[in-house]
Order: sequence, then C-alpha cells, then structure tokens
Amino acid sequence: NNLPLVASLLFLFTPIIGFADTQPMPNAQMAMVLVELAALNGKPVETLSAKEARKQPSPADAVMALLKKQGKSTKPEEVFDVDNTSFSTTAGSVPTRVYSPKGGGPFPLIVYIHGGGWVIADLDTYDATPRALSNLTHSVVVSLEYPKAPEHKFPAAHEAMYAATQYVFENAASLKGDASKVAIVGESAGKNMAAAIGMMARDRKGKMPIHQVLVYPVTNNDMMTASYRLNEDAKPLNKPMMKWFFDQTLNSSEDANNHYLTILQGDLKALPPTTIISAEIDPLMSEGKEFSQKLEAAGVNVSYKLFPGVTHEFFGMSAVLDDAKSAQEFAGEDLNEAFSMKQSK
Repeated sequence: NNLPLVASLLFLFTPIIGFADTQPMPNAQMAMVLVELAALNGKPVETLSAKEARKQPSPADAVMALLKKQGKSTKPEEVFDVDNTSFSTTAGSVPTRVYSPKGGGPFPLIVYIHGGGWVIADLDTYDATPRALSNLTHSVVVSLEYPKAPEHKFPAAHEAMYAATQYVFENAASLKGDASKVAIVGESAGKNMAAAIGMMARDRKGKMPIHQVLVYPVTNNDMMTASYRLNEDAKPLNKPMMKWFFDQTLNSSEDANNHYLTILQGDLKALPPTTIISAEIDPLMSEGKEFSQKLEAAGVNVSYKLFPGVTHEFFGMSAVLDDAKSAQEFAGEDLNEAFSMKQSK
C-alpha cells in the first residue's frame, strides 16, 4: 500500500542526501526509513563530541517511527529468553545480552558484535539482529558490548571482544551451548572485530569460530574507493562519519596500519568459512567486495551477496524492509549449514 508514495518520498529524500547523478537510489521501503531518519533531525555526527554523538537518533529509531506511522507493532521479535548479564574475561568485564531458544540445549552458539564505528550504539540499538538470528538458527546468540573510543582507543575493543569470544568457548555449557558449534557475526565495525577475532585466534592459537558472517564490513582505511566516491554523502553512513570514527579510535598513525584493524591488508589464510553481506548505498561496499575476493584468494570459502537499493544499517530492519528479511535468511542458511556440517563430522 505504500508503494504509490515512493515518488514523493524520493523527492523529499533527494535534497536531504544530495544525490549525484551516479549515486544509487534507495528502493521504496528504504526511502521511507530514510525519510523518517531525516525527520528525527539528528546532527551530523562528525561535528559532535563522542558523548553528543551517542545521543543522536539512530536508524533503529527511524524504524520505530515508521512502524508507528504505519500502525504496526513496535514490540521486538519474540525470543524465548533474553538475559542481560556480563562476562568476567581476561580483558575485564564485558556487558552481554544472551538470547536463548526454548529447551535445554545444547544449542549452537553465535557471538554477535554490533556496529557503531567503535564509538556509538549499544546492545539496545542492535537488539533486532540477535533476535532474528536466534530464531532463524535455533541458537543461543551472545551479543557483546565493547569498550568505546575515544575513552578506550584501539585495540581495547578488539581485545575485549577476543577475550569475550574465548570466554564463550570455555563456558559454552553454562550458556546451554555446544562449544564445537560457535560462529561469529558482526555488523560494520562489529564485523571488523569479528574478522579480527579469527585472525587473533589463528595467531594466538585460540579457539576458532567455525563460521563468520560479516555484514557491510569495515576492512580498510582507504576512503578513495569507488563506493566512497559514489556514497560520499550517503545516509546513514558517509565519508565524513567514517573519518570521524577512525579519528576517535586511533591512537597513532601506526594503528591505522595494524592488520587487526585494516584487515584487508592482513594475512587472511586459515580463517573460517565466511558469509559477506553488502549494501549498495554504502561507502563500505567496495571494500566488502574486495575483502571477499582476497579471502577467496587466501583459500577461504566465501559466500558473498550484495543487496541493491539499500543502505548501511539495513540488515536489522526486517520489521520494515523485505531486503533485510532476505539478508537475515541468507545469513541464517549459511550458519545452519555450518552447524549441520559440524554435527555430521
């Protein structure tokens, strides 16, 4: 019923985003989310302090606003049990939210790391994705909170997420989980840390996830790629924001070349099979594709899918975006296959 509105929505959206002739356009459903996001009047993140940026409206808020406008429920997707807790790890206490299916298990385990450029967002902002993944895979999803920059600069978040992932392996039984079936999922900066965890586990002889799902990944610090040029002024993520995120996170120029951060430049051998999901209207699109190609060249089994007409952050918007449902199902199928293959061995 909303499709006839697309022309007017795109008309409203175009001056907000500042489309160039070659910049990809959002589809009808994505455009409606972006119109709601613009209506929330958030300030440009790159003009703010980190504390101010954390108070700005998020794409998740735009989804809630759109659901209300459409007269739909804003209740989260139901999961049998959701428990807020924390893990005491070698890198300190890590706030955690555990989403569990009904039953005693043992279930497969998914470690989930949210986005936010290492600076903003939290477990509440990224509540939708873990719920969907738990239901799609009948798994326990462990959503991890990382220490934020600039208060905690690189590699603080990476080290905390690595320690927390190793904790999940070591304490799988207490989570009703199977330690032989641990996968990892990350979005954006969370994806960066998810992939780095595999590299750290390989290098440190730690426990390795059996599969990784990387959603619109941050893999490099090169802001001259084709998608950075096309989507320089896109919403909800653009080039000035990415520069700001890196500025908040890095201690030094040496950090910018650390291969646990700029993972595209690192050694990608012996990493777990990988699913990569990219969005067309995203400055990170090019590096996601290049990362998939370099993984394949390193001998890693890769499943890659690009979703046209959607933006960065679309993955958790299944309440209003059909493409988000499709992307979540794509990830769920690969995860279920990985868990099934492990069981059959």
